Amino acid sequence: MSFFEPSPVLLAFIFAQRFLFFELLGLLAVLRVIVGRGAARLPALATLLICAAAVFATFAPALNLQTLPFYADIARVQAMGGGMTLPIVASSIFALSLLIPARRWRWIDVVHVFGALAFLGLWAATRI
Repeated sequence: MSFFEPSPVLLAFIFAQRFLFFELLGLLAVLRVIVGRGAARLPALATLLICAAAVFATFAPALNLQTLPFYADIARVQAMGGGMTLPIVASSIFALSLLIPARRWRWIDVVHVFGALAFLGLWAATRI
C-alpha cells in the first residue's frame, strides 16, 4: 500500500458511517415504533427522526435538495465530532428502550447492541 492509498478499514468505516448505520438503525426504530408498547415507542420515534434527517443529509446533494433551508443545519450536525456525534446520540437514544420493561421483540435490542459495538469497533480500528 502506498502513501496515497486509503486503508481498507477506513473505506469500510466511511461506507458504514454514510450508507449503513442510520439506515439500519432507522429500520430497527421503525420496527420498535410498530410493535412497541407504550413508552418504548418514544425513544424509537426520536431515533427514527434523527435517522431520517441523517439519511436526508446524505442523499440531498444527489437529489439537488441542498438548497433547502434546513439542509445546512443537518449537515453541520452530522459532521460534528468527525461524524461520530450524531451516530452516538442516535444510538444512545435508541438504547434508552433497554430500560423500559414493556418493550416487545427484545431481539431488536440485541441486534442494536451488536451493530453499535461493531460500528464503534470499526471506528476504533481506524484510529490505530
